[in-house]
Amino acid sequence: LSNLQHLIHLDLSHNKLEVPLPNNITGFSNLTSLMLYSNLLNGIIPSWCLSLPSLVDLYLSENKFSGHISAISSYSLERLSLSHVKLQGNIPESIFSLVNLTQLDLSSNNLQGNIPEAIFSLVNLIDLDLSSNNLSESVYFPLFSKLQNLRRLNLSHNRLIGPIPQSMGNLRNLESLDLSSNMLTGRIPTELSNLNFLEVLNLSNNHLVGEIPQGKQFGTFSNDSYEGNLGLCGLPLTTECSKDPEQHSPASLTFGGEQGVGFGWKPVAIGHGCGMVFGVGMGCCVLLIGKP
Repeated sequence: LSNLQHLIHLDLSHNKLEVPLPNNITGFSNLTSLMLYSNLLNGIIPSWCLSLPSLVDLYLSENKFSGHISAISSYSLERLSLSHVKLQGNIPESIFSLVNLTQLDLSSNNLQGNIPEAIFSLVNLIDLDLSSNNLSESVYFPLFSKLQNLRRLNLSHNRLIGPIPQSMGNLRNLESLDLSSNMLTGRIPTELSNLNFLEVLNLSNNHLVGEIPQGKQFGTFSNDSYEGNLGLCGLPLTTECSKDPEQHSPASLTFGGEQGVGFGWKPVAIGHGCGMVFGVGMGCCVLLIGKP
């Protein structure tokens, strides 16, 4: 195949190829599209298919590759799909030099660490999927406002923490936002109601609290968008919001003026007082009747 010097498009997807890709291919200098997804290819991803000079589309998803990914130097890449290939380690830094990238799919792997700040240099991104990995720590959410072309963002099923910032309301072209199944905290920013093109919203299974924003696109989302957040209230949920501003705020029980877990000082004082009265009373009864 590498002798086909004028080959532009190669599609071997949806077969049962189950051997490692060869390491010694030196041709394909004019190849713009390489489709090998939905096979049983194994071993590491060879460097030649990540360095083709004219490559625009690279789809290697749904295979049995393993290990870390080597440097990507196909700088003409616009669409890159590496989902379901058992990638490990951090998000490869070489991806951040692909300035023409419009679609990036690294979902359903074993990527770890946080989302690097450098990812926000990919200002041409339209579709970004990092779901179903082990990404953790806080996210540089304020920098997402740099991705003004972004239409679809999926960070679900990771271990991301921290609040959803107000700056996400600047992604005015966003059509789908999925942050479900993480450990996000705080309130849903009212600025998200500025996303006039938002058709899909999934914030379920986090630790969000407070009243759900109302109006505009938020009037079209169902309970499924918010389930699994016990601290949320307001429509479309049946839980009404209390007028007490503290009732639906993040749980921050204090004792002695410091944040922590446990009871406040008033219940503790009442408990000690009642316990002492009860103890003294029982002691007197024991002394009076002469029996333990």
